[in-house]
Amino acid sequence: MNGLDGVVKSVQQTARYVASHLADHTGTGSETNPSGEAQIGADVWADRLFFEELSELDAVGAYASEERQDVVDCGRGYSVAIDPLDGSSNLASNNSVGTIVGVYDAELPAAGRAMVAAIMVLYGPYTTMAVARADTDGVGEFLLRDGFSERWGTCTIPETATVVGLAGKTSERSDACNALADELNHDLKPRYGGATVADLRQVLEYGGLFGYPATTTNPDGKLRVHFESAPLAYIVDAAGGRSTDGTQSLLDVDPDGLHARTPTFLGNGVLIEQVETALTG
Repeated sequence: MNGLDGVVKSVQQTARYVASHLADHTGTGSETNPSGEAQIGADVWADRLFFEELSELDAVGAYASEERQDVVDCGRGYSVAIDPLDGSSNLASNNSVGTIVGVYDAELPAAGRAMVAAIMVLYGPYTTMAVARADTDGVGEFLLRDGFSERWGTCTIPETATVVGLAGKTSERSDACNALADELNHDLKPRYGGATVADLRQVLEYGGLFGYPATTTNPDGKLRVHFESAPLAYIVDAAGGRSTDGTQSLLDVDPDGLHARTPTFLGNGVLIEQVETALTG
């Protein structure tokens, strides 16, 4: 078993446990994470579980989490960046949440081009895991059940776009972004639920676009490069789609710190071109 196999297996096993115990961690908390966002007990709990498993692997040399201020030195090996519980605020209303993992063959901070794998877990009505790796073509998809993982096959973004999910309040987005949203909402079916993994999974299933643009509240975008934007871009690229921050691929964004943010758009190539034309025109 090579190093990436160990990371994928560890995420599989931990995600299965997380899926089985989410109901025990739905309460809110008053803490904030290093990005200044609300942090509930479930965030800390999931982070601890993934850290305990991943940090023990010989292949993992560093562990970075959305819930931690700094990178934790684990020895020599890959740098793992993780959003342990994406969309955790959805737990209170019993809606979908996820886990996002980027595996970097470089010290952090680093651009997405340094990644060798990315993993996306969706805790929905059932739990699935999408895996993109440098040593494997395409995106493998797995059904995670208590005690085993079943490989479903590969995930490829459809050529025909069907859905769109654009985050941010209309009053806080730019005029260009609102005009783009009007166009997309006219041609596509609006789908936005507030958990990035769940929203992106719909794009991978039906074709379309997910975006979290710059807003007046989050002028650099809301999603973090290491923990969300770049790993998800890695998966989308492997599935036949594209990504952009408005001018370039999210894999080319050079973060200036561990918790750096970026505007984020993911989906079909033709829609990514439409985004870049609209926002730079």
